[in-house]
Amino acid sequence: MSVITSTAVHRRTPVALGACLLSFVAFWAAQRAAHVSMIDLMVYRAEGAAVLAGGDLYGLRATAAQLPATYPPFAALLFTPLTLLDTGSLRTPATAGNLALLVAFVHLSLRLVGHARVETVWWASAVAVWCEPVWTTLRYGQVNLLLAVLVLWDLTRRPGDRWAGVGIGVAAAVKLTPALFAVLLLATAVVAHRGHRAGPWLRHGGRAVGSFLSATLLAAALLPRDSWRFWTDVVFRADRAGHAEETANQALRGVAARLLHTPDPGAPWAVVAALVAVAGLAVAVRAELRGERAWAVVCCGVTALLVSPVSWSHHWVWCVPLVLLLAARDRRAAAAATLLVFCSYALWWVPHTPGRPELQQNPGEFALSGLYAATGCLVLVIAAATTRKGQAVTKE
Repeated sequence: MSVITSTAVHRRTPVALGACLLSFVAFWAAQRAAHVSMIDLMVYRAEGAAVLAGGDLYGLRATAAQLPATYPPFAALLFTPLTLLDTGSLRTPATAGNLALLVAFVHLSLRLVGHARVETVWWASAVAVWCEPVWTTLRYGQVNLLLAVLVLWDLTRRPGDRWAGVGIGVAAAVKLTPALFAVLLLATAVVAHRGHRAGPWLRHGGRAVGSFLSATLLAAALLPRDSWRFWTDVVFRADRAGHAEETANQALRGVAARLLHTPDPGAPWAVVAALVAVAGLAVAVRAELRGERAWAVVCCGVTALLVSPVSWSHHWVWCVPLVLLLAARDRRAAAAATLLVFCSYALWWVPHTPGRPELQQNPGEFALSGLYAATGCLVLVIAAATTRKGQAVTKE
């Protein structure tokens, strides 16, 4: 019987791999046919060039769209190797690299949810590449998959691993949003302290903070002027990334801007974001304490996307582990509905021209342009109900 099963597995894996490669080839052809700009990759290259030339990192404007640098200085240091290739030559390795990162992301997501079949990695990757956040990530040449892989590589390591925390810290030094995962670990340690079980989470979170500070201080030593400007000015200016009301902004701030028909939702958004941050972290901490790390990670990722001032649609690559988690927990209807949301490209069905029509959306357009945020909020509700029962576990 075991021989038959092994033979079947060996047959399924090449089929799944072939289907994935076919899907990737079709995807690559579709992106070339669409003449994707990879505009963010060009900005990254310009940042790396500014560092090497000793230029003003946060004063540069790159590409015809005149886009500024918005990431911490450590990111610009990592972008310097991009200058080894010209802008035309960067597209192929960037696309290939992102596809490889997608496979790694799916693999780590399946490990997170407790599903270890090799063929599932290929089948899931073949589908995931077509969801809107992944498509847009590759379209712009974004770093979302790299950061997500760093975080999941970190959070799927064995308890007590000496490298645990480094991935989160480095990801947060490149882009601040992943820092919420360190907050999750430290908050769990604080809650667990009542039962004298805080050690593992405290060490994990502490290494994440230490890694973040080490990378940030390295950038400050090499780029003191840019670091000073970022941490005293740029970090507080969310408007540098774009208009809050843009349909691509799937954070609560974007939803509030479109709902209130104002480019600055101000206090109403701040209050709602604070409440969601507390609630989302509370659900994630409870899940972590009860041994449901997959729910904890997904809830933390969703919370970070919701409360960030700007969460472009391509930041929502966390839909991949979300769908896989729902499917692995036998919530197949919810998994299918979530997959449909992120593969529908519905937010682009509404007017989104340079004239800023998002400020005059009708109810139907508003509903379509807020699907990701609505799905994220619903996920937190489902997670709260799922993790309500059960006993807290001791982490060795």
